[in-house]
Amino acid sequence: MPRLRTSRSTPPPEGFEDIEQILDEYERKMRDAEADDSQNKRKVETLWPLIQINHTRSRYIYDLFYKREAISRELYDWLLKYQYADAK
Repeated sequence: MPRLRTSRSTPPPEGFEDIEQILDEYERKMRDAEADDSQNKRKVETLWPLIQINHTRSRYIYDLFYKREAISRELYDWLLKYQYADAK
């Protein structure tokens, strides 16, 4: 889950507004998966959707930077810093 942005945090670099809507959609999916009923599931099965959504979001950001070259290095580093994606 991304960190909260406060008045003290650095503002997002140029280009963030282009992908912000998609990142918000991933955040909504994550909240829905967290709120999903976990009865009749094993303990580890409740985490699978969360891990899948997190991996998909990280992969999307990775592809934007390395494959499509659609975002800048500055934006990519900012997204990693604020935990929108996992650094590997």
